[in-house]
Amino acid sequence: MPELSYRILVWLAYRLAATFAVGLPLILFIWAAFRKEASMVRLLSIYWKITSLMGISMLLLTTQRPIGYITFFIAPFLMVSSIWFWVDLNEELADLPPWRPLPFTVRIWRWALSGFSFMFAGLTFISLPCMKTIEGSNCFSWIEAPLLLHKITKRVFEFLFGGNWNEALASSLGYLALVIYVIGLIQWLFVRLPRYGRVAGGF
Repeated sequence: MPELSYRILVWLAYRLAATFAVGLPLILFIWAAFRKEASMVRLLSIYWKITSLMGISMLLLTTQRPIGYITFFIAPFLMVSSIWFWVDLNEELADLPPWRPLPFTVRIWRWALSGFSFMFAGLTFISLPCMKTIEGSNCFSWIEAPLLLHKITKRVFEFLFGGNWNEALASSLGYLALVIYVIGLIQWLFVRLPRYGRVAGGF
């Protein structure tokens, strides 16, 4: 794939992520909480826990940490799983009147996010060789957005707290968050999943 075309696709993927992975689910979460729709609040709460891996990846790529490429590749698969996996939530959502605006929007969002996630995974798959050596525009295409977000965060951090938000701090927080994320995922896989199966419960 031509380098320029790949860079354009990467930036398109970031913009779609901002829409379907962040913006729309945030609106839906606030909407569901306001309407007191328990099933949708639980679904979106689980989604946000799982999707935090995207933010962790952004922190790691800020300092060009190779592991950020593999976490970016894994994240969309976990995101899709988090919105379709739960039997009890799927049944509760299916029982809601399909013509109501909120359930209808949630259904559309789940399918749209699924399509986006597989497209995102395909793009990040191409970047996996960057784990060995971060060379070429394909690797740096993924770093541009995290660096831009880092600069914005630094200005906001300095304005609000007068502190110094730097790349070393971003990387340290990224690794710490990743360790906590992995521990939580292992705990769910080996403790909660065998006990409760595909029931969301209080997850």
